[in-house]
Amino acid sequence: MYQFLKNLSTNQQIAALFVTVFGCLAVASLVLFLLRLRLDHRNDHDSVYAVRHRADLNNAEGVLNTSWLMTGVFWLAWMAGTGVAVVLFGLVSFFCLREFISISPTRRADHRSLILVFFIMLPLQYVLVAYERFDLFSVLIPVYVFLAIPVASVLANDPHGFLERNAKLQWGIMVCVYGMSHVPALLLLKFPKYNHKGAFLIFFLVLVVQMAMLTQHLVSRKLRLRPSLPSISQSFNWRSWWIGVVVGSSIGGLLAGITPFVPGQAFAMACVACVAGSLGHLVMKALKRDRGVPIWREENGSVRLAAITGAGGLLYRVDALCFAAPIFFHSVRWYFDLPR
Repeated sequence: MYQFLKNLSTNQQIAALFVTVFGCLAVASLVLFLLRLRLDHRNDHDSVYAVRHRADLNNAEGVLNTSWLMTGVFWLAWMAGTGVAVVLFGLVSFFCLREFISISPTRRADHRSLILVFFIMLPLQYVLVAYERFDLFSVLIPVYVFLAIPVASVLANDPHGFLERNAKLQWGIMVCVYGMSHVPALLLLKFPKYNHKGAFLIFFLVLVVQMAMLTQHLVSRKLRLRPSLPSISQSFNWRSWWIGVVVGSSIGGLLAGITPFVPGQAFAMACVACVAGSLGHLVMKALKRDRGVPIWREENGSVRLAAITGAGGLLYRVDALCFAAPIFFHSVRWYFDLPR
């Protein structure tokens, strides 16, 4: 598999991935549609089986929709170039942060901090990515923004809940902006004899993380495993989690031919991404529980939070990527000692 992909030209690799990935997604979408159609024609809509099966289909649909979205982003990044990809992911960060803030109520005193974050620091982070200023973009938010947010907040002269309010905003910008900004940064990594193929790294990252999470969920549901952390997730089990990580890492090893890695390196890097992404997704579930949000989606597929908080479920779809991307990016740069 490795030699086969490695021996293909860039255009042939693109064609092979296009047919394989979109073919698999189309088949999965058709199967999901048929399963939902069969469930809708059952007479026991309110039975325990029907409710559980509908929840499983909704979860699978969420993962599938995320796969369609991120695969589309990959092709857009490939065809339109780095500049468009940076702008696109900047918009994703903007809406994810907006969604995060919507479940973390703010006060009038936070308006200065919000303006600073949304309209100054967020665009600046992506400008630094576009100009390949890795030395500054990797510390802008953890250092400068971390200190600037409470300063902007304290000038509003409102100490009520000061620590909690600023911690929420700092945490939100770290996940939604800092984490997500590392995805387009993968386009700019310069490997020897691997020029202008950074979009493959985005595809690699998205695919292995999504497959690990999907496998973990399906194994847990299929084997009816008892949840290991029932207060946070009803579908998370350490046994199924390990299976998901191994499956995602193995797929990464098989895809080594489209990356600058050899199979062993691809397996290890995929494992790093799968562990970070799946545990990050679990962290976001804990946050959801903490904010009193029982579920992001209605059973019929509509978004529950839209009418309450303005959140549209985008953050829930990409939260694993927000955690996996910076870990993957800096692990690759460190291991291969890439130029700064």
